[in-house]
Amino acid sequence: GDASTIITTFPFRKPGVYGRRGSNQSRTIMQSIPKGAADFWVDRLNARGIEAIKITRFGADRAAFAHPCGIPHELVESDRDPRAPIANETQGIGKAHGIKGIYGAVVAVMDRTAMDDFLTIALPMEKEADDHEGLVFRVPDAAGVAQRVEVIVDRDSPQGTWTLAGGTIHHLALNTGDEENQLKLRAHIEGLGFTDISEQKDRNYFKSCYVRSPGGALFEIAWTTPEGWAKDEPPGQIGKTLVFPPWFKDRESELQAGLEEADFA
Repeated sequence: GDASTIITTFPFRKPGVYGRRGSNQSRTIMQSIPKGAADFWVDRLNARGIEAIKITRFGADRAAFAHPCGIPHELVESDRDPRAPIANETQGIGKAHGIKGIYGAVVAVMDRTAMDDFLTIALPMEKEADDHEGLVFRVPDAAGVAQRVEVIVDRDSPQGTWTLAGGTIHHLALNTGDEENQLKLRAHIEGLGFTDISEQKDRNYFKSCYVRSPGGALFEIAWTTPEGWAKDEPPGQIGKTLVFPPWFKDRESELQAGLEEADFA
């Protein structure tokens, strides 16, 4: 997938572990759609038994729907997104309505002031809105794609959980471009006093650092290795074999034995 088209999920079960949705956590996944496409998606989703409504927030119309995983999803009519829509004419989705990629995420907090400082000074992002609906921050993007983090205030919900668990968002990933930028940004964030930040972690295809924001949402700052997803398999064959990173080579049998069976019927 192209940059900003991948939403990663971990479909394995963890007995007894299910995330508690609440405040002070990432709440909503947003994807970008062309202007005027929200009504199409509301009608399409409702016709297929998925409850959806059209709402407007921060001046942008959007189709908000109840995703089966439990995490709220929104398809947002983007004002600035030159990416080509992902059309599928055989399924009735044309270029006028197709999803373009990730638009951003909504973070719910009890105190928005701390998030303002973190997103504008530590990361940094450009603040685009600050009103009764909340805060909007634009993620820097050289291609001109408008991607945003929206911060809303929720003092009524309980504290949400931050574990890797079903039904909640674990982290929001940002691309630093390369290792030099990543390490400079990591030092900048830690130097400002945001010390809840990890060391660099090798994920084989990319390298990551994770920082917990004052509003609870976990952010990943990462860069992709030159080979990217084609490090183990050639393009066109990616995902067709079971691949373990080199440091788990001596545990492959053990790890395979713990995998659940997959049914693709």
